[in-house]
Amino acid sequence: MSGQQCLRRLPAAMRSVRALRASARATATATATARAMPAARSYSAVSKAHSSGLLAQNRRPAQPAAQRLGAPGQTRSYADTVVKVPEMAESITEGTLKQWSKQVGDHVEQDEEIATIETDKIDVAVNAPEAGTIKEFLVNEEDTVTVGQEIVKLELGGAPSGGEKQEAPEEPKEPAPKEQETSSQPEGQQEQQSQPKEDRSEPPKEESKPEPPKQEEKPQPPKEESKPKPEPPKKESKSQPSKEEPKPATPGSREERRVKMNRMRLRIAERLKQSQNTAASLTTFNEVDMSSIMEFRKLYKDEILKNKGVKLGFMSAFSRACILAARDVPAVNASIEGPDGGDTIVYRDYVDISVAVATEKGLVTPVVRNAESLDMVGIEKAIADLGKKARDNKLTIEDMAGGTFTISNGGVFGSLMGTPIINLPQTAVLGLHAIKEKPVAINGKVEIRPMMYLALTYDHRLLDGREAVTFLVKVKEYIEDPRKMLL
Repeated sequence: MSGQQCLRRLPAAMRSVRALRASARATATATATARAMPAARSYSAVSKAHSSGLLAQNRRPAQPAAQRLGAPGQTRSYADTVVKVPEMAESITEGTLKQWSKQVGDHVEQDEEIATIETDKIDVAVNAPEAGTIKEFLVNEEDTVTVGQEIVKLELGGAPSGGEKQEAPEEPKEPAPKEQETSSQPEGQQEQQSQPKEDRSEPPKEESKPEPPKQEEKPQPPKEESKPKPEPPKKESKSQPSKEEPKPATPGSREERRVKMNRMRLRIAERLKQSQNTAASLTTFNEVDMSSIMEFRKLYKDEILKNKGVKLGFMSAFSRACILAARDVPAVNASIEGPDGGDTIVYRDYVDISVAVATEKGLVTPVVRNAESLDMVGIEKAIADLGKKARDNKLTIEDMAGGTFTISNGGVFGSLMGTPIINLPQTAVLGLHAIKEKPVAINGKVEIRPMMYLALTYDHRLLDGREAVTFLVKVKEYIEDPRKMLL
């Protein structure tokens, strides 16, 4: 080839070299672009988040992203709310948090009881406003809380899967000794020590593997493990009563216990002392023959129970007798109101009878409203309903508010005679006592009759002795001849 031919082919060779270089650059550029695509996409996502303000609302974008993707092993997070002390009554602004019904980590449904607050009148239940999981208690038991105070932090949402996960790791601990026992038969002790370490690291894998033979063997070890578990509580229970056992065991013991009075007991003590210091209390007694009313009750109690579903007692008869007697002596149903002990007498055309009911926490007096418009069966039913609510600690403020006259039946406990205390601002209280058979002179002859002592404590500032005695005699006459109550 001549020199002229070489010079002619040189430009073509240069062009081919340039083309090869350009293709290599394009390949390298394409590779780099492919590698940079995820970063570019994430950068564009971040820029979009900045522009939409999402990062301003949540500074941890990784967590909500995982939640939106539904990543396994992660639970959805919910908003938190705070449970506050509810409104209890107009006259109640504070109480004592008596006990927690749930523990931290427990799941509660909507309107499920979380705690109980004790007041000087009733116990108030604190319920969950929504379903969720208890995260934190903001107050302790026996703390004084006020209306509107925050007491519980609640994480809203359905039942968490954490409970299942907490039970899951306990299950692999059970089969671990089984594998050790099976491995100990063909192999030595060194392999037994190495296998438990592997078993401890494999619990999550064992959860996902459904193995029917292992599941059948699982119920057996819990029985063995459940036996030693109750033993520690037994020891604790023995240690706890051991502190109380010396009291009855040692007759010469001089130990003392100091227990703080609950709010209801404190309120009762305050009101009773206030009654003694305010009212000019005086008690008058009388004796009533219960033969006629007992015969009346014996004749009709089964029929009333069958037709009305109410057990006929003596409280309804005495209530009806007091209502009729109060028509002749209206001051018994009145009260003194006003400043400095009162300067105004309030007479009422209605009768709200307060019925004294003994509970574990103290004496309460729920009210039978408009008792003058009820018959004996209606009064008995109302008293039975209020008594049941009192024993179940379900009385409300409305059940005990008001009252114009009180009846206290100490005879159910065997009291023969007593002087009840006036329930201010009422004017009088009637005390019933036990029925005892006694010799009584009837038409010049001695007969054995069931007798009961009646005690009327009244405020002498409003009731004179003549009026008080007249009222009590009227009640006696109505009970000894119930037919008069129909006239």
